[in-house]
Amino acid sequence: MKTYKTLKSSLLIGLFMVSLSACEKENQDKLNEPSVLAPESYSFNRNGASSVSYSGQTTRLAMGKELNAALLDFSKSKSDLLAMYANQDASGNDVDPFSNPELNASDKSLRSKTAASYDYFAMNATESAAIRGQIDQWIEAQVDEIFPFVNQAASPGTAGQVADGSTARYVNAQGLEFNQAVGKSLIGALALDQMLNNYLSASVLDAGSNREDNEAGVLAEGQNHTVMEHKWDEAYGYLFGGAADGAKPLATLGGDDDFLNKYLGRLEGDSDFTGAADRVFNAFKLGRAAIVAGDYDLRDAQADIIREELSEMIGIRAAFYLQAAKKAFANGEDGAALHDLSEAYGFIYSLRFTHNVATDAPYFDATEVENMLSDLMGDGNNGLWDVSDQTLDAMSNAIAARFKFELNQVTN
Repeated sequence: MKTYKTLKSSLLIGLFMVSLSACEKENQDKLNEPSVLAPESYSFNRNGASSVSYSGQTTRLAMGKELNAALLDFSKSKSDLLAMYANQDASGNDVDPFSNPELNASDKSLRSKTAASYDYFAMNATESAAIRGQIDQWIEAQVDEIFPFVNQAASPGTAGQVADGSTARYVNAQGLEFNQAVGKSLIGALALDQMLNNYLSASVLDAGSNREDNEAGVLAEGQNHTVMEHKWDEAYGYLFGGAADGAKPLATLGGDDDFLNKYLGRLEGDSDFTGAADRVFNAFKLGRAAIVAGDYDLRDAQADIIREELSEMIGIRAAFYLQAAKKAFANGEDGAALHDLSEAYGFIYSLRFTHNVATDAPYFDATEVENMLSDLMGDGNNGLWDVSDQTLDAMSNAIAARFKFELNQVTN
């Protein structure tokens, strides 16, 4: 029989063990808590002033919007449009190609940042030049192959305009809208490439003494931010640099520019993909907070989230437009179908600039992209007019298979 002292001792030991277990759980919970917390908005301050800066990205987004509009201004010349792309004339002299004098006064340009990321093009100047040259060619073709025939009805093998509901679309003899090829390709070659493969790259964020300077709080000359903070902000600017409230940009998502913001908004409006915008925005906030805290592993983890989400967005939009074109052709809506295919053409081109975090390479390399574009144009002598359902389905399924979405998510 247990004595009173034995029972009391056992009870005390039991209470001690319960208390110890509770303490261990509490300590473990504290260890599992993130050491860095993201703020509610993209707002970071130092010495009572904002340390966030991405004005260069805001400028380029505005330049891109003007260029996209000018591609359908039939009074423009090739030199006018090329000057808008490069923000200089063919001889390299400064010009005033924009209607906004602030853009004319800027030393920024779209062309200088096209296919210019550190990760993909620092050692690949030949391909970078070829990509810029391709954009130049599409801009020139808009004037040479589209502008003279704006009042002519388009048909297979004949350039001109074709009705898309109440809107006129302007296509070349193969059914391609060069303005869409330019605009959608710059989503990848400019905005996506600079964000994912340049400013979010550890090679750029940690270049030179950036880590040491960030740890010591050494600010860029004449600025209120460290170099590393600014690089991260510049990546942010390519998505949210056009927002009226850059600290809380999701309120106007989709309407702030013609590039990534517009199509992240489209993605967010699809119930199959709702939540992507929050994941990207939260990753940007937490990554910036991690830089302030000096937690570079956490920073890089957030960069990978952004890479995955926005790369997949390019694939989703490419497959979406391919399937939308298939449906439009079936309904006898040739103008809508050619418009969808022209958008698909640019998004497929942009797949070259995606970033697979498992391989640190694009989801589709340059050769695969060129082959897809050739297939899109290759079912007959009349290019997009002749594309088959089989080609559209094969291409759509190949894109979906590289990412994590199902094709029925973009067709429902």
